[in-house]
Amino acid sequence: MSTAFIAIDYIIDIVHPEGKIARSAPHAQQRNIITQVNRALAIAESKGWLRVLVKVGFAKHYLDQPKHSPMFGRAGQLGALKLGEPGTEFHPDLKVTGDHLVIVKPRVSAFYATPLEAILRANGVRRLIIAGVSSSWAVQSTARDAHDRDYDVCIVEDACAAGDESEHQASMKMMSSIAQIISVDDLESL
Repeated sequence: MSTAFIAIDYIIDIVHPEGKIARSAPHAQQRNIITQVNRALAIAESKGWLRVLVKVGFAKHYLDQPKHSPMFGRAGQLGALKLGEPGTEFHPDLKVTGDHLVIVKPRVSAFYATPLEAILRANGVRRLIIAGVSSSWAVQSTARDAHDRDYDVCIVEDACAAGDESEHQASMKMMSSIAQIISVDDLESL
């Protein structure tokens, strides 16, 4: 297995309209990304790729939450991103199976303080195909970390969303220097 598909932060608090910090939810709905990521997961399964679902979340009392962070600092006040609560469950339309590896991250990047790299190395993964929300934060941070760890990185553009289309496109432009920007349809030929 030399390829892994990594789906980041398709959780209620982030991509569902009723999420507590769902700034990207309107863009996610507009781009129909849950349907797109489901298509990508099905292709990844048909190709025998490792499939990893990553979600951000904090412990019950938010002891692992970065209090100084403008991004995460208000999570506790809002009751957002609390593990074990509905907000950190995957979007109800995301087709999650028992075959998906689930990783919880305490920060923006899927690599930070998680077993992701050890799992990838143990499975001989060299190419990462990344999709998620937000394009400009979790996806970009993970792509940068993957690039610096010498992985071949692809971003599935039509399975990502951000605060709005201009933010999303700016992020794709930035990542094009470190990753190949592809579509769900492109996965068939990889």
